[in-house]
Amino acid sequence: MRKWLVAPLMFALSATAQAEAPPPATLNIAVAADMARCVEALDAAFSAQHPEVELKVATGASGDFFAQIKNGAPFEVFLSADMEYPRQLVKAGLANAKTLKPYALGRLALWTTTPGINPGRGRTVLTAASTMKIAIANPETSPYGRAAMMAVERLGVADAVKGKLVVGESVAQAAQFVQSGNAEIGFIPYSLLIVPPLKDVGIYILLPGGTYPEILQGAVVTQKGAKNPLAKAYVDFLGSAEARAIFEANGYEAPIGKTPIRKLN
Repeated sequence: MRKWLVAPLMFALSATAQAEAPPPATLNIAVAADMARCVEALDAAFSAQHPEVELKVATGASGDFFAQIKNGAPFEVFLSADMEYPRQLVKAGLANAKTLKPYALGRLALWTTTPGINPGRGRTVLTAASTMKIAIANPETSPYGRAAMMAVERLGVADAVKGKLVVGESVAQAAQFVQSGNAEIGFIPYSLLIVPPLKDVGIYILLPGGTYPEILQGAVVTQKGAKNPLAKAYVDFLGSAEARAIFEANGYEAPIGKTPIRKLN
């Protein structure tokens, strides 16, 4: 009789233990599209330190994420391609000012996959008749798109290329325009061109300093992440030596106040 009672008792204890097991810790992160490949390495390094955490990452245009967070999206950490969107969230009471910090300096490149197009010709290639379409990210939502618009102004070709510009929803879509040949050339983040799948595809030049405003990228813990200690841990991790090495491998420079990791000119 006792043998018949043991199995039901063990089943009941097992069911109770499963019911009381805590759900896995999660962290929801919104990441600028220029960071699409870099964030994969960052997440792997962070997860090695916090194996109990499930990271849920979305990539897209910084301005789109800014609007989504203002409308209640459940992102707990925001990695923007600029400092202004995180600052505006802080100003609106939707992010923690104490966690706001720059994490990287981005670089802008002029890239093509079209034979016969030479980005090294600078303003000449942009205005040439053979260059019919120039891809940029949406300047309304992408800091890289705004940097591209400033670049064509400073190069003195804004009026000449106005009718050639094709606008992607994000830097990722702008890169797709160039890769597919729908645009002969485009202003693309350097960080997307030196890692797979775009590494060694086509040719590019880095735009020289002064051609566009400095792209200082910022991270912040949102109001949604205020009660999740993992959110602050992630932002703090971005300043670690391990994270800095990952940024370097992905073409970023150290932000202001940090020791430069590499000069890219």
